[in-house]
Amino acid sequence: MAQEHSPSPTPQRAIYGFVLYLSSIIGLGLYIVWAYIPDYWLHSVGLTYWPQKYWAVSLPVYLCVAIILSYIAYTGLILIKTPALDDVRTITDRRALYADNEHSHPEAIPPLRDLDISTVNALLYLD
Repeated sequence: MAQEHSPSPTPQRAIYGFVLYLSSIIGLGLYIVWAYIPDYWLHSVGLTYWPQKYWAVSLPVYLCVAIILSYIAYTGLILIKTPALDDVRTITDRRALYADNEHSHPEAIPPLRDLDISTVNALLYLD
């Protein structure tokens, strides 16, 4: 019998989560040390190879700009992929399931189906 996937905690997930938590705390600590402690203090301790302080500011800015540009690019991709208003794909698609009323019981609740555009227009716009 195959094991089902569940979101419940398992020992393996707990270990991975704890390691991820520790590594993020250590990474934040190293970033703060690199960004705020002057270079001559780091050199006096023996830490001589660090990236320039410029990158402590520019990397988060580049990341924020990349996130904003990804939102703009995703919106543009959606607008490019959307069919025009006069295209038939805005009305129906190949997976549409239209109602078949002749096989259902008259007092039963009808199954969930798509409505034909002529039926929708008749219901909305004709008296």
